[in-house]
Amino acid sequence: METKKLYRSRSDSMISGVCGGLAKYFGLDPTVVRLLYVLLSLFSVCFPGLLFYIIAMLIIPLED
Repeated sequence: METKKLYRSRSDSMISGVCGGLAKYFGLDPTVVRLLYVLLSLFSVCFPGLLFYIIAMLIIPLED
């Protein structure tokens, strides 16, 4: 059984590939992940969107 690893996407990148990598990891369309991220960031009091994105960009490695 192959283990899945989370990487920032090089091929499906808008800013740094975080949403593209999450989409690939969960098997979703990258546009859906980006829309969900924007909606959560704008309309949720508990979701610190920009801070989450910066931390994810620093922690998640770039794919080979």
